[in-house]
Amino acid sequence: MYMNNKSEKNNPQLTDVILQSISDGVFTVDHHWRITSFNRAAEDITGISSDDAIGRYCWEVFRSNMCEGDCALKRTMNEGKSFVSSCTSIVNSEQKLIPISVSTSILKNKTGDILGGVEIFRDHSLVEELRRDLSGQSEVDNMVSRSKRMQDLFKILDQIAQSDSSVLITGETGTGKELMARAIHKHSHREEQPFISINCGALPDNLLESELFGYKAGAFTDARSDRKGLFGAAEKGTILLDEIGDTSTAFQVKLLRVLEEGEYTPLGSTIPVQTNTRVIAATNRNLQLMVDQQKFRRDLYYRINIISVELPPLRERKEDIALLSDRFVEKMNRRKGRQISGIDAEAMSILNAHDYPGNIRELENIIEHAFVLCQRDQIEPNHLPAALTHRIALPEAPGIIRAAVATSERETILNALEHTDYNRTAAAKYLGMHKSTLFRKIKKLNITLPSKDGRRSH
Repeated sequence: MYMNNKSEKNNPQLTDVILQSISDGVFTVDHHWRITSFNRAAEDITGISSDDAIGRYCWEVFRSNMCEGDCALKRTMNEGKSFVSSCTSIVNSEQKLIPISVSTSILKNKTGDILGGVEIFRDHSLVEELRRDLSGQSEVDNMVSRSKRMQDLFKILDQIAQSDSSVLITGETGTGKELMARAIHKHSHREEQPFISINCGALPDNLLESELFGYKAGAFTDARSDRKGLFGAAEKGTILLDEIGDTSTAFQVKLLRVLEEGEYTPLGSTIPVQTNTRVIAATNRNLQLMVDQQKFRRDLYYRINIISVELPPLRERKEDIALLSDRFVEKMNRRKGRQISGIDAEAMSILNAHDYPGNIRELENIIEHAFVLCQRDQIEPNHLPAALTHRIALPEAPGIIRAAVATSERETILNALEHTDYNRTAAAKYLGMHKSTLFRKIKKLNITLPSKDGRRSH
């Protein structure tokens, strides 16, 4: 924004009036990175008043995932040039993540002396919300999905949470059973009370019993004083009994009493303790089959299975792979203070082709692996784990087999081009690949394209 000297002399407050009126957040810093001005929009977006912001270091106020790494304002100050529309996110005063775009430039006075830097930022929360709506994305707490099965679960989550009945969450390892349990707790009237999780399969019966129910002094060697168990710690809250299918039938009897009578007896005591704790159980096993095989008590199964929630494996909700991958990239950007923009089309094709026996947890580990190796703007195939890329690579084969594969691929591409009247962008979409990948294959397979261009017809 430029104003002539006459305007400034006649109305010295005009610049401040304009800055306070615009919808973009604007703040300036001096050479020591202390904030020297902070407009009204900046207050609204960050939730911090200008009185609290001015005089503080910019990273104390503008808590962005780029502050510890590739700071646009720092680059502007060091290199003396502007940067436009860097995408990042900040954490506002309510600990909410806000997506923003950032532009930075050098702050100079009338004589050209450098006073510091200026940063302009725009809140993209509404844009992100509209984008999610248009893409059919649903989000509950830390769970996000375009999958119809997951969205159906999201729709009834509030009813499940408010019911206060026992819930059984089933699904393969890594499908997000604990996230679902936490969401149920958060949407219930117990939200302000503790949420405690324990992996029942990780402990033998005697330790599991003492962990859950506590013990009295002298109950066993080294029990020198009374200890409250997890049911006591979670009183009026929620306890997640993860991997409940791994418990013994002997322990299941004691757990059944908690659910039926609402009480338990600490080890070494004869006096029962009343409990008002909601129980959510989770397992990756088929409990119905275990009941039929007499490996799990039928009465306990019916008691914990009042409400059943089944989480689908990632291979059955592949429409979520790109969405989840973007989330994990954002998470790593915040954690590491970097600005990787996403995953390129070829790497995404590799991710989509994988079956994920480890489900969402495996996908997150893959993205973290790629994040460590990636030194570019986007994650590329060579950043993915070798086992993943080797699995989809063509095996070593005699020349005749390779020739046959190339011929088949050539014919497929030619058919797609003919089908789309040689519109290469439309052909790439038809084939389910990025257009740059198609161009590369056209060149590699020596496909000659006609001079006609079908772009206008599509």
